[in-house]
Parts: sequence; structure tokens; C-alpha cells
Amino acid sequence: MMTDPFTTGLLGLLAMFALILLQVPVGIAMGIVGVVGCGLIIGFGPSLTLLATEPSSSMASESLAVVAMFLLMGNLAHVGGLSRELYRVAHVYLGHKRGGLIFATIGACAGFGAICGSSVATAATMARISLPEMLERGYAKSLAAGSIAAGGTLGMIVPPSVVMILYAILTENSIIALFLAAIVPGILAVLVYFVAVYFAVRANPDAAPVGPKASWAERRKVTGQSWAVVLLAVVVSGGIYTGIFTVSEAASVGATVALLLGLFRRRLTVKKFLSALGDTAANTGMIFVMIIGASVFSYFATLSGLPMATVDWIQGLGLPPLLVLCMLMLFYLVLGAIFDTIAAMVLTLPFVYPLIIGMGYDPVWWGVVNIVVIELGMITPPIGINVFVLHGMARDLPLSTIFRGVVPFLIADVVRLVILILFPPLSLWLPGVLGWL
Repeated sequence: MMTDPFTTGLLGLLAMFALILLQVPVGIAMGIVGVVGCGLIIGFGPSLTLLATEPSSSMASESLAVVAMFLLMGNLAHVGGLSRELYRVAHVYLGHKRGGLIFATIGACAGFGAICGSSVATAATMARISLPEMLERGYAKSLAAGSIAAGGTLGMIVPPSVVMILYAILTENSIIALFLAAIVPGILAVLVYFVAVYFAVRANPDAAPVGPKASWAERRKVTGQSWAVVLLAVVVSGGIYTGIFTVSEAASVGATVALLLGLFRRRLTVKKFLSALGDTAANTGMIFVMIIGASVFSYFATLSGLPMATVDWIQGLGLPPLLVLCMLMLFYLVLGAIFDTIAAMVLTLPFVYPLIIGMGYDPVWWGVVNIVVIELGMITPPIGINVFVLHGMARDLPLSTIFRGVVPFLIADVVRLVILILFPPLSLWLPGVLGWL
């Protein structure tokens, strides 16, 4: 048994990253290091009991049931064709403008993100729907692909978001407060993307030809056909923000409504239903393994004193809080380019969260900023998970072409991040007014 917990914590952190580099799943790597590390500090008898208590407490958590229900709702909405309807609505209203299909794609990404809550799923869905449309109409491959990869990131910032739910659970903050805090930043994200597209297509008009303008009769028809999307959004979001449902109830009601809509409109076959269940089970299992691993690792990290030692060391440097935030932003950009959003957040919370609270920042505000900067990493070279997802679905598009297309959106994201950091009330005003802070 080692007598220096701090050294054990430091070696455990290095061992965890080594396991991840060896392709061990993040949740399992965290769990292994947590159990072994606790064993070295307090003995392997008590340490092994974590393998019984942590999984059982996670599986029994009502809060984590929300994750499964929102994932099921998103998958049922996708197989029920709601994502395609969102794109058609945006298309008939914006498709005739220069860059209109890109505006439509970003708008549809925001709308589907509000239903799905997943960045990768949003990017993959829009790649199937909007990429062929844009390429067929002569849009530049780089800008078309870049808009989808960037638009996919809206899936995590537009509430309800699975990552926000996990952040709230892990940090014991209000889920509704996080959702409310993300509304204005989510709108800001769409607006800065629109501005980026505006300047990109003005600089290179050939990259985005002007399409035919839809008649008002066609617009009314398409809007009327999309009633199911509006209904689902109103039931879930309206139910949460008006207090009719708790978040858990809203997730269950949303999944049920998505299922009934698919059956009522005869779009949900047995094969599609089983596919939605399979995707939900796989993603839920992956998230639960991460949560269990993170719980064990957090217990070990606390025992070792490594998080507080890190906080004390950074505070001892005497750096201004804003400079510390800038250092964290660079760190998360690199981490977001390497890891999945959930993995990046879960890995860092035991160390970064105490630091943020110690500097006097609001935990709800940090939750929004944390998700935004990690999402930015998902389209940042050289890795950028969303870019690789898009490349996997459109093999004829080189990675260099997609990365070139995300440059305007990266610039827009940096501007948005700076605004959110310099003006915290943009995130905190709405939950404060409604009494959730």
C-alpha cells in the first residue's frame, strides 16, 4: 500500500491516458485506474466494493434514465422522418437566397439537435439529407460539407442536450437551469453561423448558387406537413419550461409521442423500431459505462488529493482568472479534437470543476462554456470527430476539403466563445429571471 496518495493519483492519471491511447474504452480505463488506485491508497478490499456499489447506484439513478429516454426519442424521431421534414421547412423558406441551402442546413441542425441532443447523430443525419441536395445544386463541396460538420455541433448546445444532462448530474446542478442557460447561447450559435455563411458566400458567390424561390402555396403545404416536428418540440420543451413535466417525465413523454407519431403516420416499421431500440441501447450502455468509470475514478482522485492540489497550484501562480480560462480553452480545444464530447467532459470534471468554483465562477455558466468549447474541438483539425463522421459517410470528400469548409465556422465559434466568456449574463439571465439560480 503506497503512503503518498498524491503520487499515486499522478501515476493513476498517467496510467489512464496510457490505457486510452492503447484503445481501451474511456469508461473502462477510468474504472480500472480508479479501482487499482483506491486499492493502493486504502486497500484492495474496500476498493473492490466500488465495483458493486457504483454500477448499482448508477443503474438505479432516476436522473440517468433521462439520458436513455432522450436518446430513444431522438432515434424514434429520426426513423420517423422528422429530421427530413425539418430540412424541407428550412429549405422552402431559405433555399432561394444565396447560400440558402446552407442556412437551411444549419437551421435544420438546430431543430434536430433540440430533438436528438447528439452532435454526431445530428451531423450524420444531415449528411444523409442535405449533402446530396447541396452538391446536386452546384454548391462547393468544401462549404457544403463544412456547414454540416459545424451545424452538427449545435446538437449539444441546443436544449435538451444529453451532455448537459450528464454535466448537471455529475456536478449536482439543476438540469432545467442548464437548459435555460443554453437557450440564448444556442440562438447566438445559429446567428454567428448565419453571419459566417453570409460573408463566405459573398467572398465566393460561385460556392453557393441561388436557387428557385418557393411559392407561398408550397411553403404553406410543407409547413402543414411538418406539424409533427412542431408538436414534439412543443410537448417536450413546453412541458419542461412551463413546469407541467419534470425533465424525467418530459423525456418519457417525448419518447412516447415520437413513437405514436411514427405509428400514426405509418412511417415506423418493425425493422426501424428495432433499429432505434438497438441504437438507443448501444449509446445508453456506452454512456453508463463512462458514468460508472468516472464515478470510480472521481472517488480515487478525491482520495489522492490530486484535484485540490491542482487547484492550489494554479491559484498559487497568481494568474488572473481570465488568463486561467484562456489556458483551459486551449486545453479543451485539443481534448475536444481527440475525444468524444462526453468523454472529454467526464475525464476533466474532477479537476476542472473545483478550479472553476474556486475562482468564483458560476457552475451553470461554466457548464455552457465547457460544452461550447468541447464542441468546437469536434471540428478542429487534425482530428475533429464530426469531420471524420462526415468523411465516413461521403468517402469521395477528402478530409482536407471538409476541414477547409469548416474554417468560417471555426472563426464564428471562436467569436461566440469570446462573447460567452466576456458576458456571462447571456447564459445566466434567463435562468435567473425564471428563478432557477
